[in-house]
Amino acid sequence: MLVDYLPHLMLLTLVCLLFSGFPVGSILAGVGVGFALIGVIIGEFPIPTLFLIPYKIYGTIGESLIYPAVPMLLFMGVALEKSGAARELLLCLQRVFGRVPGSMCISVLLIGLLLAPTAGVIGASVATITMAAMPTMLSQNYRPEIASGAIAAAGTLGVIAPPAIMLFFLSDVLELTIASMFLAPITPLLFLFVLFIAYFVVMDVFRKRPEHEGTQIGNGHSLLVYFIRSFVLPVGLVVLVLGSIIAGWVSPTESAAVGAGGSALLIFLYRGFDLALLRDALYRTAIITGMVFFVVLSAGIFSLVFRYFGGDDIAVGLFETLGLGDFGVLVVVLTILFVLGFFIDWIEITLVSLPILLPAIAALDFSDYVGSAYLTKLWIGALIALVLQTSFLTPPFGFALFFLKGSAPPEVRMIDIYKGVVPLVIIQVVMIATVLLFPAIVTAIPIEVLDLLN
Repeated sequence: MLVDYLPHLMLLTLVCLLFSGFPVGSILAGVGVGFALIGVIIGEFPIPTLFLIPYKIYGTIGESLIYPAVPMLLFMGVALEKSGAARELLLCLQRVFGRVPGSMCISVLLIGLLLAPTAGVIGASVATITMAAMPTMLSQNYRPEIASGAIAAAGTLGVIAPPAIMLFFLSDVLELTIASMFLAPITPLLFLFVLFIAYFVVMDVFRKRPEHEGTQIGNGHSLLVYFIRSFVLPVGLVVLVLGSIIAGWVSPTESAAVGAGGSALLIFLYRGFDLALLRDALYRTAIITGMVFFVVLSAGIFSLVFRYFGGDDIAVGLFETLGLGDFGVLVVVLTILFVLGFFIDWIEITLVSLPILLPAIAALDFSDYVGSAYLTKLWIGALIALVLQTSFLTPPFGFALFFLKGSAPPEVRMIDIYKGVVPLVIIQVVMIATVLLFPAIVTAIPIEVLDLLN
């Protein structure tokens, strides 16, 4: 009888320990190994099966074409920050837009898209944008809530902007090609970007502008050199990495290697031949990579034991008991992921929570509604990305909000941040509802582009 309740006990133990403050990777591996040993003791987990755990650790990383690209993409994002490319691009865009209402907000949103390679590490992207933009925005008489809203939106937009790390993991879990997962969120992303800009332009119309705002630098040759240095090089690097993956010219690993090498060159271009800065970028990348892959490996151990005890049947049985239709199940799944996004990061959600819910998702039949089984998975993947992005932005628990507060000047209050993001959350919820009602928003571009390439 006990074995029937082991997967439930595993989940309960995991939830309780996640609030203990211990590292998530240690909790996942510890719960997995611990319950495997309990199974051995009661005679329900054969000892030879324990030897599958090392194989699972190797197979998770060694047999995937996705994971080798992750450290290099992380380095690309860290190097863009360390080199000062993000700040230079911010100042360049501000001068390009001049005295257009909301020019700084528009520039900040574009910076968020540039930092997409590290946007999976929410703290890194939000903290970087906050430190680079918040003091300047406050000095230009932007209200704290407007500045906070723009920065929070920029830091989370990158979560669904290719080549964001989270999209790699989603494509792996949902068994989608990386190219199609990259293409699926593009239309919703552009809609959100335009709606955010419209909102910030309207809110900025009556702001009192300093005399020096929007001044131009140089002219002719000097302006062209400045534009190439501050805009063309960093943006071109990101476009090259993204385009080569979507076009299928090179593998994701090869494309990421080009991005890493190019971002290293940007460090030398902007900061001179500073090996100490390069070493610092490599060290920070190693720390982030170690954290990510420790969770990946630990999640593999947990899922092996959980599935052995029949854990996959939990989600399916739960939704069968509720008696919901396909749409009802999908909305409940998205709601669960949305709430989980308040408390745990996307890494744990995509590697632990999503696989638990995956059997229930796989049982959904939207082929007539979306077009095919593969397009259904693509549609659901885009919805999951949008929901998690919204969760990171939603008061009072959104991850991005706490990182923003920690990096902002003292005069920016938490209530200012909450007031700044509420309108943006409403826009995002409307976008999620629109994608639910009109799947072609996320499937049209992948179908056309992939057909063209083939």
